[in-house]
Amino acid sequence: MISLYFHIPFCTKKCPYCHFYVIPNRPAYQQLLADSIALEWQMQLPLIQNRPITSIYFGGGTPSLFTGIGPILEKISREPDCEITIEANPEESSYELFSHFVQLGINRLSLGVQSLDDRSLQTLERIHTAAKAKQAIHDAAKAGFKNITIDLMYDLPGQTEESWRYTLDQLQDLPIQHLSLYNLTIEPHTPFDKRKVQTPGGELSLRFLQTALTALESIGLKRYEISAFAIPGFESRHNLGYWTGRPFLGFGPSAFSFWEGERFRNVANIHKYARHVRLGESPIDFREKLSYAASIRERLAIQLRVKGGASLDQFQIEHETRQIIEKLKAQGLLIQQSSQLQLTEKGMLYYDTVAAEII
Repeated sequence: MISLYFHIPFCTKKCPYCHFYVIPNRPAYQQLLADSIALEWQMQLPLIQNRPITSIYFGGGTPSLFTGIGPILEKISREPDCEITIEANPEESSYELFSHFVQLGINRLSLGVQSLDDRSLQTLERIHTAAKAKQAIHDAAKAGFKNITIDLMYDLPGQTEESWRYTLDQLQDLPIQHLSLYNLTIEPHTPFDKRKVQTPGGELSLRFLQTALTALESIGLKRYEISAFAIPGFESRHNLGYWTGRPFLGFGPSAFSFWEGERFRNVANIHKYARHVRLGESPIDFREKLSYAASIRERLAIQLRVKGGASLDQFQIEHETRQIIEKLKAQGLLIQQSSQLQLTEKGMLYYDTVAAEII
């Protein structure tokens, strides 16, 4: 089984916390991207043929702005139950757009909601309102999407426990099956970083998380990965592939891939990307293949993100790593039952520490 990822970099407006490669949504760029992805697809086709495709993900940027989604899907032979996800933002959403996606065979929608409090949305400089976000979710369900996920963020500048509860309290009335929960991290070189924006952090951040865990559990969204919650049966197949080491190929500028133990990334510039594929050259500008021991440690650390943890039977773990695991167990961050190793509740709070120790 393999997965495919398509990076669609168009955005109406780049958010001040975003560190992904995005460009303005212009007709010339639309055509350039469509032509270039078609050429890259032909270059990579020998790798894909006869490999069952279990998930396809259109990320960005705002891939719902791209007019070339249909032609891409027409080229792909995939499993009958293939999970096909597209990201969208509420401000560009409509019942008609969602109906179009359903007709194309897309069966999972990811909406960048971030908050259901207008004050928090203004802080994030989002250009949709809470009312528009809720309308988009209902429009998607009406259009036929039965697998809708939304993103929510906490640890926002000036955010209070009351405003966070206000967002969480509204979830019970929304037809969503999945939710991804992120605390705002100020990434280097973003506008928020340059402005030295401060996030709450500390004890308040922990209370935000604990409040969310309780609220999501109460409406049937079970935590199956550190930042992911789903009604049972609606766990993200695509993201589970990332966490469990399933091979995937990325298409488009800045897209990452993981293939035959090597990860690589396309150049993060649409003009350079287009020129390379037009000349029949690889658009890859970064490659990394870890040593066998390092790859085992990394796979173990990443798989521990999943609530069920990792079976040590599938890893050939060196003595030094086993000692680290024992230390983390003694610190109450990991627990082992038979060969199954997983994070404790405390370990989920300090996952970055666990991963750093193992890797």
